[in-house]
Amino acid sequence: MTRRATDNSKALDAFIAAKLEIDSMLERLKALSDDHFETNPDEINWGHVGSLSHYRDKLREITNMAFREGEHAG
Repeated sequence: MTRRATDNSKALDAFIAAKLEIDSMLERLKALSDDHFETNPDEINWGHVGSLSHYRDKLREITNMAFREGEHAG
């Protein structure tokens, strides 16, 4: 009995759609970072630090997963 080739076109389409969405989010984050997250240096407070630290922690979690680092190593 021969096996049919698996049609992965729907999976490929979903993968490309997710990748494009990630690319768009990264571009927006880069632009926001370039604008110092819409802050004025004279107005920085601990709330800004907390928000930025939260963003950093979430991005670290993602990069650790993607690169198999931190708790995702091994």
